[in-house]
Amino acid sequence: MTLGGPCVLKFLTCLTTEHDLRLVLVAGLVCIAGCFTTFRLYSRMRGARGVVRAAWLLLTGLVAGSSVWATHFIAMVAYTPGLKTGYSPTGTLLSLMIAALFMASGFAVASAQRSTTNDFAGGVLLGLGVAAMHYTGMSAFVTQGHLVWEHATVGLSAILGVAGATSALVIGGNARTVKQQAMGGSLLCLGIVALHFTGMSAITIIPDAGVAVPEQLLSGFVLTLAVGSITGMIILGGLGAVAIESQTSRSALERIRRLANAAYEGLVVVQSGKINDANAAFCELVGAELPELVGRPLTGVLTFDDKTNDREGVRREGKIQPFAGREIPVEVFSRLMDDGARVETSGLTVLAVRDLRERRAAEEKIRYLAEHDGLTGLPNRNSLQARLAAAVERVEASGESLSVICIDLDHFKEANDQHGHVAGDLILVETARRLQSAIQAPSFAARLGGDEFIVVQVAGGDQPTAAAELSGRLIEMLSVPVNYEGQELALGSSLGVSLFPDDGRTAEALMANADMALYRAKESGRGVYRFFKREMDDSIRERRNLARDLRQGIADDELVVHYQPLARAADGEVCGFEALVRWKHPTRGMIPPLEFIPVAEENGLIGPLGDWVLRRACADAATWEKPLRIAVNLSPIQLHNPALPSLVHEVLITSGLSPARLELEITESALFKDYQRALDNLRRLKALGVRIAMDDFGTGFSSLSTLQSFPFDKIKIDKSFVENIHRHDRATVIVRAVLGLGRSLEIPVVAEGVETQEQIVFLRGENCTELQGYAIGRPTPVDSLEAWTMASAQPSAAVLGAEVEQTQDQAQIQGKRSA
Repeated sequence: MTLGGPCVLKFLTCLTTEHDLRLVLVAGLVCIAGCFTTFRLYSRMRGARGVVRAAWLLLTGLVAGSSVWATHFIAMVAYTPGLKTGYSPTGTLLSLMIAALFMASGFAVASAQRSTTNDFAGGVLLGLGVAAMHYTGMSAFVTQGHLVWEHATVGLSAILGVAGATSALVIGGNARTVKQQAMGGSLLCLGIVALHFTGMSAITIIPDAGVAVPEQLLSGFVLTLAVGSITGMIILGGLGAVAIESQTSRSALERIRRLANAAYEGLVVVQSGKINDANAAFCELVGAELPELVGRPLTGVLTFDDKTNDREGVRREGKIQPFAGREIPVEVFSRLMDDGARVETSGLTVLAVRDLRERRAAEEKIRYLAEHDGLTGLPNRNSLQARLAAAVERVEASGESLSVICIDLDHFKEANDQHGHVAGDLILVETARRLQSAIQAPSFAARLGGDEFIVVQVAGGDQPTAAAELSGRLIEMLSVPVNYEGQELALGSSLGVSLFPDDGRTAEALMANADMALYRAKESGRGVYRFFKREMDDSIRERRNLARDLRQGIADDELVVHYQPLARAADGEVCGFEALVRWKHPTRGMIPPLEFIPVAEENGLIGPLGDWVLRRACADAATWEKPLRIAVNLSPIQLHNPALPSLVHEVLITSGLSPARLELEITESALFKDYQRALDNLRRLKALGVRIAMDDFGTGFSSLSTLQSFPFDKIKIDKSFVENIHRHDRATVIVRAVLGLGRSLEIPVVAEGVETQEQIVFLRGENCTELQGYAIGRPTPVDSLEAWTMASAQPSAAVLGAEVEQTQDQAQIQGKRSA
């Protein structure tokens, strides 16, 4: 059979007259299914690596090769030249192996790196593989005749096969989508079909009855069955693998999406500058659904504050512009996408987007708290320093006037102690409100801490007039009581004022001098304001130096205790001593208590000082042979300390002193700073066996109710009444009344400040229990007490009384002689 005419005519004549079109259709369907499956597998192979890539490559080559091979041999079965035909098993199997090898090689080259060159090279290998398979398969074709080949048509068929395979890889791309897979499969199928039928039209069969077709050769039916079965299984296996992998990928993707949607941070996948995917958090930030975002340029949604390159792992800050609403500050971390099984995809980046609104709000709050008082909202001490320094610079440049007013609330501690911290907080907040209402910017108020405030006045008026006017107005405003739960809490304030530049040119100097002026205002009786004066600087500096020396003196054991005797009024016998502290300064000598006790109270040293005296006095008393009592004064701070009973108990155990010999003296005024706590401590001390005495009786308030609330062991009449006996009738009446009250309540009474025989006689006549004063004995160091504390000694304070009387008598006689 010779085919003549143009190639196209020969192709059509071969296809329509020499082939069973039904089997041709089957071959075409097998080719389409196989090629589509091939590109499905190819899409998985492109992203894989390692063993997984090798597995996908093997499966892709096998499916592609078997599809080409099946297409060829089904089409060959459809070929009906009118002669007996058969197929050699060796050539048939060899063609299958060639097809699989070339197909795997072509797809391996194309998938090595995404580029047109690689796609073209891979397509050439695929096309040559189809041609090699076709003509190797034709070598297995045996018929009763001789095959004559038209070489030009053979070459054309190879070109068509290469063109179809190359276009399939180039146009089909990475075959990520079904559309790309269908496009690539169709083009490859077209190339295979074109090569096959063009190649078939290139042959001419010259019949020869002498050519025998062996019976053992594969028949067309057997070949069709074998090819169909093998190819069907391979294609189904490939599709099954793709389906399983797709389902696994979808399940994994669904899990990843659920995890991503559960993330607090927004996650967005970007490819080539456009949004590819995003989680729910990112969609919520933008205020749009995912379908609205996919495909949008990232820059339309997210902008960065800087222009640096978007490198992996780099932290950048930016802003999200939601579809509705204000900009949202965010920080962004980027990472190239890598799922662990696939190679890094070109241009595919994952951005982690963190909403900074809460952090910025927290930072702003921290910054606010760092600069402002948490209770009143006023600038705090740290902020005050900076703002005052800026105000000083301002007035230096502008010529305005500036004053610093230091404010201390006069009755804050009493209100806080009596009504609780809630009332105290209310007072502080109300004070801050009143201060702010009294000034206007650029003046400002600040809180130093506790009940201390600062007002910085920046004014255009003359000083000190402007400062005096403002200070007077502040005192008036702060004197108005504060209502708390229906009660009027009394307020008041003392103010100290310093002026710029007369009293200082720096913030530190102005504040220090205003504080000194405040101290002077408190000394003046409170409720007033005072301007800083240079002479007060020296006075306050002296008190501060004294406080520093006292603190060091306590540590260096510079304090000493002197003991003043107490005697029974009836017989003058010494029955105890009162411990009185003295300070032997290394350079100033002996400093009297009236100088350093107020300093200790102002600087918080009275507590350690009182504890030291208690320990020293008990230790000394424990060494006396006679079991005389020892009286120790308690400061208000000690009295209200919850640890006082434990301290006294520990001192008694350490010193070995009997509790009955210790007498603790308190003043009425000390009780009322925290009345209930003081009474609780006194009851716990009484439970230890310690005696409690009320000192300076009559100088406080509510004395009778105090005696009723607590059973004191002794009361001491203040010396201001005793020294005026027979000088002022009222003083004499008061002493007589107190002594009568003591007898009625069966409480011993001690008279302090006894200095004359006349006072001794009067007090004995009124049945006073004990006497204390210079007429009995002066305070003396512990090593001078042996005359009273030794068991063998028999002294009596009555002798001193007689000596006083004798001295007075001699003075009277001398006076008469002089007259």
